[in-house]
Amino acid sequence: MRAYREILTLPGAWQFSAAGLLARSGGAMMGIGLVLMVSALYGSYGLAGALAASNAVAWALGTAALSNLVDRYGQRRVMYPAAVVSATMLALLVVFAMLQLPAWTLFGPSILSGATGGAPGALVRARWTHLVPDPDKLHTAFSLESTLDELTFVIGPVLATALSTGVHPAAGLIAPVVLSLAGAHLLYGQRATEPPVAPRTPDPQRRRFAQQFVLLVPGVAAVVAVNLLIGCVFGSIDVSVVAAATQWGVREASGLVLAVFSLASGLAGFYYGARRWGSPLISRFLIGVAALCAACVALIGAHSVLLLCIGGLLVGVTVAPTLINGNTLIGRLVSRDRLTEGLSWMGTGIGIGVAIGSSASGQVIDRFDYSGGLATVGVFGVLAAVIAFSGRGAMRRAVAADQPASSPRR
Repeated sequence: MRAYREILTLPGAWQFSAAGLLARSGGAMMGIGLVLMVSALYGSYGLAGALAASNAVAWALGTAALSNLVDRYGQRRVMYPAAVVSATMLALLVVFAMLQLPAWTLFGPSILSGATGGAPGALVRARWTHLVPDPDKLHTAFSLESTLDELTFVIGPVLATALSTGVHPAAGLIAPVVLSLAGAHLLYGQRATEPPVAPRTPDPQRRRFAQQFVLLVPGVAAVVAVNLLIGCVFGSIDVSVVAAATQWGVREASGLVLAVFSLASGLAGFYYGARRWGSPLISRFLIGVAALCAACVALIGAHSVLLLCIGGLLVGVTVAPTLINGNTLIGRLVSRDRLTEGLSWMGTGIGIGVAIGSSASGQVIDRFDYSGGLATVGVFGVLAAVIAFSGRGAMRRAVAADQPASSPRR
């Protein structure tokens, strides 16, 4: 606890961290909120998965563009108006669904809402990097944010499920509208801790095109690809858990299962961040991905709510440490003037993965029931491990090559 207390007492730290928590809390309700609303009002998991996929892909691509603008013009100038547009479009999506308009009309506001949503978590991490020069404290700060990320996924699915099943199928998407607007106002209103816009300077160690496209920075693509597969796991689990609970006649338990998943991940991240680790960062990253793979495969055998909770627990404890290590790797690989963009690509990878996972599992579930969805989770877990271990050499060379340049920045 001492490590967390030290960073939270820094000027403005707890304020922007708390505001960031609020700003991104609605995002934890989006996936399951869309699935619950569309499957209830339109009777199709395939449509629900496709709609969630459209939102996630738009969010991923939009976040990449917005983060580049943030690095150039600052967080408040770019993200405040974007957050207003995103909330407005989400509200319009809810209205269209409640009016039972044709399914194709839902995709427009879904895409626009996602494209302008941004990644508050990446912006908060950029503030931490600006505020904390010590690498050990930065590790703790990133761990704190990953824990808070998971906290939103503990509360969000439960709240979305309660609203959707107890009030109205669309109610689970109304809360994110309010939360995103309130969080944006509080976060982007804090100017003292906003990272200054850094001038872009040529880097002789990187090719010119790599300066324009951060994924071409050595090592970055491999880490983002693993994040994408982890996002596929997230998206598949969201849809599969709802389908399984519905088939078992306990639809309201789906939020509880997802909460267990996120609670386990949050606690694991909190413990991971409180410790100082002496082992190599890439080795810890690879171990985490391998453990995630094993847990995803084990989830295939879940045939009750209890077994789903146990499987979710096993998957959850591997997630936060792996994401923490991935974000830390990105922090070592990209220069300070590309930090927001680099961190946002991590979220972009997850967003695209969620889209792929939710869409693929939705189609499989419509044909083979929930068991097919759980098998899809296992497949994505295996692919994540394959990608991670195939790219370990490139990541190690990139970290070794960038180590001298990274040290002064940290």
